[in-house]
Amino acid sequence: MGLGVLSFSGNLAMKPVRWIRTLRTNTSERFLALADGADAAAIELHYMPNGTVAGTAILLDSMPWTEHDIAGLLKSFDEDFLPDVDHAQGTLSFTVVRGQALANYEGITSET
Repeated sequence: MGLGVLSFSGNLAMKPVRWIRTLRTNTSERFLALADGADAAAIELHYMPNGTVAGTAILLDSMPWTEHDIAGLLKSFDEDFLPDVDHAQGTLSFTVVRGQALANYEGITSET
């Protein structure tokens, strides 16, 4: 499954947010949010066997997040990318974490 750029009509402190899908499996997805070309957030989704979706939203400290921004971001993400589940119906939940990206650790293949 390929990577794709997905648009999002929401704003972060008046900045447009663009979503990029960076990972997709049969049961999970990862999206990165960019605002003015800078990393702003990430959302990890896990599709559960009972039809619900559990998500983790990671908001980067480098962006000026407000409670209004967070609620709008999650609501719009739900509406734009998750048509089969709904937070209001109890089929979608998010844990929200705020912090900073420290590093990206990737496996290294050795050449023999």
